[in-house]
Amino acid sequence: MTAPITVTDATFADEVLSSDTPVLVDFWADWCGPCRMIAPVLEQIAAEQDGKIKIAKMDYDANPDTPNKFGVMGLPTLLLFKKGEVVEQVVGAKPKRALLKVLEPHL
Repeated sequence: MTAPITVTDATFADEVLSSDTPVLVDFWADWCGPCRMIAPVLEQIAAEQDGKIKIAKMDYDANPDTPNKFGVMGLPTLLLFKKGEVVEQVVGAKPKRALLKVLEPHL
């Protein structure tokens, strides 16, 4: 079972932009209630879609550069990167089925 990985401003390029596998980055913060609601859903997707997609979590408050670069304004924001480019964006907590509907065309 693969759990979500943690990325920082320093590791973002290596872990996300250079990845051969699509990467869903969850921009979250401790104080964000919807972020806590969506976390178990992302863990399930990471386990079920192992090998097809990587789930990465980035603490918005501890890593200001990357969210700023990609225009992340609200939390949680999920950005799906494929070959270093953003191909999907989801803002707010969504149910698992809705997230999978967005992700599946890219897997």
